[in-house]
Amino acid sequence: MSRSSLTYLLYSSLWKITQWLPEKTAYRLADRAADFIFKKNGKQIQRLRSNYQRFHPTLNSVELDAMTREGMRSYLRYWCDTFRFPKWSKERTISTVVVNGEHFLREPIAEGRGCIVALPHAGNWDHAGAYFCATGIPLTTVAEHLEPEKLFRKFLTYRQNIGMEVLDLNSRVIAVLAQRLRSGKLVALVADRDLSQSGIEVQFAGAPARMPAGPALLAIQTGADLINAYVKYEGNGIRITFEAPISVPSEGTQPEKVKAMTQISATRFEKAIRASTSDWHMLQRIWIDGDFIERTSADVT
Repeated sequence: MSRSSLTYLLYSSLWKITQWLPEKTAYRLADRAADFIFKKNGKQIQRLRSNYQRFHPTLNSVELDAMTREGMRSYLRYWCDTFRFPKWSKERTISTVVVNGEHFLREPIAEGRGCIVALPHAGNWDHAGAYFCATGIPLTTVAEHLEPEKLFRKFLTYRQNIGMEVLDLNSRVIAVLAQRLRSGKLVALVADRDLSQSGIEVQFAGAPARMPAGPALLAIQTGADLINAYVKYEGNGIRITFEAPISVPSEGTQPEKVKAMTQISATRFEKAIRASTSDWHMLQRIWIDGDFIERTSADVT
């Protein structure tokens, strides 16, 4: 059996088993799995720890390990949510969400000018999207095309069933998103990690990183509001916090405007992640200068 087939079998099996288990048992096992993965200290855990240390360079090794363990538990909670979400009722989806600054999203949609939400990989962004679909605002988003194809299609169907329109990440995606925005639609983009190799360089937690230009570019091209959101876990659900629209600079070239707006998003992400770090599920490299932990003491005092 090929590696891609094994990957698909693993995810499909976990999806079925997690739905079959009693809810408390499923989440308890997710915590145990997270603790096991943390103790193995593989590359993803090392990366997560490194990324967290960017935001909290004064933590000692015990404190940083505790935060990393909680971060992996939050990440496995996201996957447990994902596998069980098809069984949730519309009422449960809505009742388990608390929103701050919701008018920043609903007003531009109501007025027909479109809205772009740029957010990082935090909490459960699918739950957030499902909330707005369930309350009358369907959204369009973008997904990286991953292998195996069968698994990509499974997740595509999952998000479509929530009510989302999911576009494949390709050269035409900006044009299609612009069409949706000009029609007054909602576009939600996870925007803390660049996948295009042509992202905008920003200062993020004190070091240069690259983030996608798409959200700012779309706002400039379409006139849609660009707002930021952060999703974190609370109790049995999530809290979504929206921030005010980012204004398009009145002066400068288009690349200069894109850079300025992307930097504002990065600064807002940084503030939110610093306040609720363990709900930020970033297990990949995003900083240009490499791995932070390799350059610093493992036990910062």
